[in-house]
Amino acid sequence: MPYVNIRVAGTLNKSQKAEICKGVTEVISKAAGKPADSILIFIDELPHENIAKAGVLLEKK
Repeated sequence: MPYVNIRVAGTLNKSQKAEICKGVTEVISKAAGKPADSILIFIDELPHENIAKAGVLLEKK
């Protein structure tokens, strides 16, 4: 059973999450030859202040 963990800075709305999950499922199903109903996707939404790039905390856009 494939599983995917997607981490994003900030938040996504429900339709964005649905579109991402649909696309990721299609790609993994095709590339790995796995049935779509066996693919689990977890989306973690993180506050910008919990992520740093090049040693600097991200700023909310």
